[in-house]
Amino acid sequence: MMQRLQRLLPFLTLIVLFFALTIATPHFLTAINLASVARQTAVINIMALGMTLVIITGGIDLSVGSILAIAGLFGAMGIKHGLPIPAAIFVGIGCGLLCGLVNGLMITQFRINPFIVTLGTLEAYRGLALVVSKGLPVHEIPDSFSFLGDGNLLGVPFSLWVLAICAVLMHLVLEHTKLGRYAFAIGSNSAAAYYAGVPINFHLTAVYAIAGMLAGLAGMIEASRLMTGQPTAGQGYELQAIAAVVIGGGSLVGGEGSVVGTLIGAFIIGLLSNGSDLLGVNPYWQQVIIGAVIIAAVAFDELRKRKLSVSRA
Repeated sequence: MMQRLQRLLPFLTLIVLFFALTIATPHFLTAINLASVARQTAVINIMALGMTLVIITGGIDLSVGSILAIAGLFGAMGIKHGLPIPAAIFVGIGCGLLCGLVNGLMITQFRINPFIVTLGTLEAYRGLALVVSKGLPVHEIPDSFSFLGDGNLLGVPFSLWVLAICAVLMHLVLEHTKLGRYAFAIGSNSAAAYYAGVPINFHLTAVYAIAGMLAGLAGMIEASRLMTGQPTAGQGYELQAIAAVVIGGGSLVGGEGSVVGTLIGAFIIGLLSNGSDLLGVNPYWQQVIIGAVIIAAVAFDELRKRKLSVSRA
């Protein structure tokens, strides 16, 4: 019963929050505002999909915000120097993939805790972006690049289509591939997975590479929204991505998580932020609210696990 409630709670919270904001402000339920929410949350959602895979393995990636920045910067630099937009997008995605691959290799080959590795690369990748750009944003980008972040396709924000494709692919990875099954096995009991013959190092490296790749894609969408390659972009985004996974039912100790839950968690954060703006809430209080929601979600998960262990005993 407790487990079923935990699965339903994020969805119920999203519904209650949606109706509460609809009643609280007439500006919420408008096409312009909802499209704005969709575009704003698409970036966090895409990053959170990669974070879901990482957290399922029992790991963490604190560097995704910095990867977003450096990927968006390199992609924007490519466009500025004459690279076709599709090719520049692949440059940004490839940059994210490379950064994630470096994270994974350091974690698996040097046996360093993921928290320490990604804490270090959070600073390293951000510093590299600032060195390459000399601390200045990249401008002079053609207007056609804005379609990725602000365009519409069939009346729906294009970034939402991108998110939908990423979500479907991640769901297929988690539910129908060896990588997904092994990710759950590693997060649930890495020792048992090792003795069962799971190639842990290979799959952990792949997990962090995928998370970096998705952060790179998010970086290109963010650069498109801002129409600049901004080396300081994405600050604090890693915490929002982690929060989306946790609020959506993922466990920081590993072995639990889902695409649907993460999407719901990210939209809850997006609605909290948007609703706070519409209601004139101090933006600093928004951070307090999101932090409190994270603590509540983790506390609820711990309570559920304790009751489950007591019932089994």
